[in-house]
Amino acid sequence: MKITWYGHSCFKVVTKNAIIITDPFSKDIGLKPPRCEADIVTVSHDHYDHNNTSTLRKSPFVINGPGEYELKEISILGIKSFHDAEQGKKRGLNTIFLIEAEDIKICHLGDLGQKELTDKQLEKLSRVDILMIPVGGIYTIDGEKARAIINQIEPKIVIPMHYKIPKLNIKLHKVDNFLKEIGVKEEIIDQLMIKKKDLLKEEMKVIVMKIL
Repeated sequence: MKITWYGHSCFKVVTKNAIIITDPFSKDIGLKPPRCEADIVTVSHDHYDHNNTSTLRKSPFVINGPGEYELKEISILGIKSFHDAEQGKKRGLNTIFLIEAEDIKICHLGDLGQKELTDKQLEKLSRVDILMIPVGGIYTIDGEKARAIINQIEPKIVIPMHYKIPKLNIKLHKVDNFLKEIGVKEEIIDQLMIKKKDLLKEEMKVIVMKIL
């Protein structure tokens, strides 16, 4: 499996059977949108910085809400959550996606705004290998709340997302705030090449990705 990052909350996950894109964004955020082929696209919520499926090629299968999905030997579970700490009263709903491929579980939290996950949500997120978590605050959880969520999920690998980077015109905190909170030395990489066996003996680590 290979994971790369387009910026914001948009990742490209390449498995032996499919290409998955998460939360593709509009050019209006200041970054270059993904224009690659995709088989599956997950959209955590219907905001322009997460729902731009129009630039993707190959007429991908779009998943934009809770439910269970099976496609190309990939299992995807969409879990209802909230975009804010007030049961969605400010910013509405958000879908957490649990993607399982090649015996690896990836959790993409979308624009999660909850202070913590509920027991019901956690039951569905057991044994997460790779956690993609927003850390930029303002519209989602910040570094401190992200640390608390990570302690709930206990993943092997944490990849921060949805934070301030060059050219992004959305006001967010930088990733530095989160890194200070988490207290784990990060690895900075262009892409993550991973197999299940690589995760078996791992202690939790934080990976900061460069833009594709």
